[in-house]
Amino acid sequence: MLDKHQIAKRIAKEIKDGSYVNLGIGIPTLVANYIPDSFNVVLQSENGLLGIGPFPKESDVDADLINAGKQTISMTVGASLFNSADSFAMIRGGHIDLTILGAMEVSENGDIANWKIPNKRVKGMGGAMDLVASAKNIIVAMQHVNKDGDSKLLKKCTLPLTGKNCVKRIVTELAVMDIDSEGGFRLLEYAPGVSIAEIKKATQGRLVVDDKVKEMEIA
Repeated sequence: MLDKHQIAKRIAKEIKDGSYVNLGIGIPTLVANYIPDSFNVVLQSENGLLGIGPFPKESDVDADLINAGKQTISMTVGASLFNSADSFAMIRGGHIDLTILGAMEVSENGDIANWKIPNKRVKGMGGAMDLVASAKNIIVAMQHVNKDGDSKLLKKCTLPLTGKNCVKRIVTELAVMDIDSEGGFRLLEYAPGVSIAEIKKATQGRLVVDDKVKEMEIA
């Protein structure tokens, strides 16, 4: 099974040179560390930053420079800072090519729940709903099962939805999957050392095994 950094490293392979990308809270923020130096990719943070760099070394930390998850970050050459109104104008205007989000649940038809657990206090929905409604492509980085071993890839989400029919691809510690056009999780790649039987057991929703399924490449 993959750890969080390996999930992020695999997702970085999905990023195209020249694209504008928004990284959500959690595993997605780690993706910034694995984008090839030769790529001209601009990372956007919804709290008002265009041009996120890799996580800084401890000696370079600026406590005033944070991402949407309140983690300290670095900026690339030419980065810009602005207010949240301008940030969401970029998002709602369709200027983000790819959004990478974490999730608590994803359904077999591409619904995502990632902002609220009933009866638990949250500060608000943040920008996730704007992102899933506006991004051209959405990839989810998540754990396949919860702490109790129950699947988080479901026939139908049980938590309040962030968006409907919006997820394109999912990368977990076990597999890479697309949402099938007829509903279901289409298995494309399995993590090293993981069997298809294990993935089926960990997936509550319909699992479609692609004819060309292969082992995931992390390096």
